[in-house]
Order: sequence, then structure tokens, then C-alpha cells
Amino acid sequence: MQQQFDIVIIGSGMGGLICADILGREGYKVCVLEKNKQAGGSLQTYVRDKVIFDSGVHYLGGLGEGQNLYQVFKYLGLIGRLKLQKMDEDVFDKIIIQNDPKEYVYAQGYENFIRHLLKDFPHEEKALRTYCDKIKEVCSRFPLYNLRSGGDVNEKTSVLEIDLQQFIESITSDKKLQAVLVGNNMLYVLQGNKTPLYVHAMILNSYIESSWKCIDGGSNITKYMVQNIRKHGGDIRRNTEVKKIVVEEGKVVSVELANGTHVYGKNFISNMHPVRTLEMTETELIKPAYRSRVKDLENTVSSFIVNIVFKKNAFPHTKHNYYYQKEGHVWHPAAHTDENWPLAYSLFFASSSKTEAYAESMTILTYMRFEEVEKWAGTFNTVANEVDRGKDYEAFKTRKAEKLISLVEEKFPGLRNAIQSYYTATPLSYRDYIGNDDGSMYGIAKDYRNPLKTFISPRTKIPNLFLTGQNLNLHGVLGATMSGLVTCMAVLGNEDIIEKIRNA
Repeated sequence: MQQQFDIVIIGSGMGGLICADILGREGYKVCVLEKNKQAGGSLQTYVRDKVIFDSGVHYLGGLGEGQNLYQVFKYLGLIGRLKLQKMDEDVFDKIIIQNDPKEYVYAQGYENFIRHLLKDFPHEEKALRTYCDKIKEVCSRFPLYNLRSGGDVNEKTSVLEIDLQQFIESITSDKKLQAVLVGNNMLYVLQGNKTPLYVHAMILNSYIESSWKCIDGGSNITKYMVQNIRKHGGDIRRNTEVKKIVVEEGKVVSVELANGTHVYGKNFISNMHPVRTLEMTETELIKPAYRSRVKDLENTVSSFIVNIVFKKNAFPHTKHNYYYQKEGHVWHPAAHTDENWPLAYSLFFASSSKTEAYAESMTILTYMRFEEVEKWAGTFNTVANEVDRGKDYEAFKTRKAEKLISLVEEKFPGLRNAIQSYYTATPLSYRDYIGNDDGSMYGIAKDYRNPLKTFISPRTKIPNLFLTGQNLNLHGVLGATMSGLVTCMAVLGNEDIIEKIRNA
């Protein structure tokens, strides 16, 4: 007799893990299918020269006692198990701008945030207070973000259609302050006159409330959630790729794996990109118009990464990140040409249990469009299937890495002398490991002009097929966590889980 699970989850990114952990606690028999060797999606880490690198999660917000991510992690039993380092209260991010020697500071806590920016913009207190009040007001309109049950869509409708650029330009005419206020835009991929204020607000608010790093990498979040899932009787299968979602008589009955076998279930949750999910699902229940609407949604741009291993005690460690932008390109940092690339970058220093005074490593992240690596798109390279993309690809990566390091060295003289080795990742790396067709950093791009078009419901036209992950509401650990909660509520048919989390 074939084994049947209550819930089959395709993909073990944060949204999938949240669903598996919570629904397992609610008594459901859960099975998670992950195509990669490592679970966790963007929480994956990898080791180079005995140094741990995060693939996506470089710092976390909202982990102060009583804050939204803290309450979820408390409910899941992660608080106290995760090794966390609070970033510097007076500076979690520094914004640096080409041809400007100043370093502009983002501090934790709203009054602290305002106080530090007033040092550089003494005449802009009104603008800074208007900005902070608006961020808090926008965030207050999203019930789930505040772990409140019972909200209705009208509560947030009024703030969904605010253009981030228009808002920032309305509160101050100081171009430098405008650039500083959107300085860490790599957290959400800024597109002028498109990115909604609410995306910026919900992400930035969590870091202003509190900012943290995972010591020795974010994959510990995955490790403890996998332990939780197994403790509640869940099954997690890695190196298990789903090829087809099988629909019979109006319901999903199984998923077909790459090896031809099937996994059967009563309910199915896809943590894959909605486009991939629809491509795998043959059914007339999902109309061609809906398929093409989802397929036509624009994804956020991808990235290029240089992961640097430092020589021992050669480069100082800082408890904050850096975000750089080229002058005059603040509103369209991903609209680079080959000549002026990169227009922006961010720097992250990992927290290691081995040393605090010196950095073991540094990650440089910048924007890169998939079309820049399109000529090698026919090659697929994973741990399970290592492929050489060729000498011209290696030369392309080296040329880009050297150009990026040279730009960073303008700000950090002597950087090259401190480098022991470096490793690169392109949009192809993200496509192959995270599973987006174009290596998109944060999935579907939100648009203030038509906000509801870019909200994806966790429910599909197939009653027992649900969606989760960063494409639903918001990206990042916090965003994917909230999307997981939305999916759990859809499966459970009530909001009781929010009460449990709030009272954890």
C-alpha cells in the first residue's frame, strides 16, 4: 500500500520550512522534498578555505524581545538555540556615496536613527520625523506583520499605492538625504517610480527595530527547524527533485520525482516560484489567462557576488554593513551598462565564533542581470552535478570580480593585500541552487501602480494545492516567514496560529 502524507511540501526554503514546522506541530504528517543536497534555500551556507559563507541571509531584523520575528522564532523554539550577535546599536548600516568622504549612519531604534542622521543633516529634522512616522504608520496597516489576526484588505489598501520615490522626494529636496534614505536598497532592489513604499518600510522597520547576525552562518536556522520537523514525525528528503504535479479529478494526488517515483498526499504546498509551479501542473482548472498573467510578472534583478577569504588577522571586523552607490544613480541602481557597472554594492562581514577583532571573510554583493550570463544559460551546475561552464565564463567572472574589488578598494585601501582567496557567484549560481529561472534575488517585483497584481494568493484553483515563499507577500527571512504563516492559515482554515505565536 502506498504511503500518503497529509502535507507534501516542494522546496525547503524558509517558507516551506515554516509550513512544515508549524503544520507538523498541528498534528499533520508532513513530507518536505528538496532537490538540493542542502535544505534551506537562501539560508544555505557553503565553506571555502574552512570559512563559512552565507548564500543569501547576511543579517536579520525584528529579533529583539517581543518583535515579530522574535515571536515566531520563540514559538518554533529557536530563541536560545541560535547563536546571535546584535549589531552595533549606533550603526548597523553605513551608506557611502561616490565622491563623498562622509559615512552616513543607520542606527537601531527610531530616535537613535534620527539623532545620528541629524548630525549630517541638521536642518532636516522635520523630514526625518515625517519619514520615520510614515514607515511606522505603513507597517501598522499590515495585521500579520504585527502578528494581529482578523485584519481586512481595506486596512492596507490605502498604503499599497504609495510610490517610494515620490514619497521620499516629497519630504525633502536635499538630494543627498534622498540618496541616504534609500541607501541600502539592495535589500529590496530599488526601481524608481515603481517600488512601493510599503516594501521599503516593512524591510527597513525590522532592522531599525533591531539588527542581528547569525554567528557561523544562517544555516543554523535550517538545522534547528529540520530537527523540529523530524521531532514531530516529518520526513525531509534531500536530493529529491520534483518534475511534475499530478492532478486527477480536480485535485493533486501526487508529485512525480526525477527518478519516476511518486509521493502521494492529501495537500500540497509549493515553495517554488509560481511560474515553475504552474509549468509543472497540467490541468484545465488553471486557465491560460492566469498562467500568462503570472508568467508576465517581472522578477527582481539577480546579483553577482565576490566572497573573500582574508589572510589571518589582516582586515578588521566591523559589526555593521556598508552600502555604496555611484553619484546620480540612486533611483535606478540596477540599470547599469557594461562600462559603468557596478552602480551600487553592499559589503557584509560574517560573524565568526573564532575571532571578533578581525574579519575572516567579506561578501561583496552587486546587481547583475540574467542577460549578462545568458550565453551560458544552457549549463547547469550543482553539488550533485558539477559542470564546467568553460574558460570564457571563468574569464567573465574574473573580469567582473577584479573590477568590483578595485572599486571597493577605493574605499578600503589595502584590501587586495589582505585577500587570501576569493570565490564568485553569478545569476546562474542562484538559478541552479535556489531554483528561480533567472536567478532573481527576491522573486516577483512589486509595483505601486498595480499592487494587487503582484500579490500572489496562497490558494490556487486546485483546492488542495497551495503556494508559499518570497513571491507571495515579501522576501527575506522575515518576508518568507510571513508568507509561510499565510499559507498555514489557508491550510488550517483559521488564524489561531497567530494567537499561539503572539503568546509564545
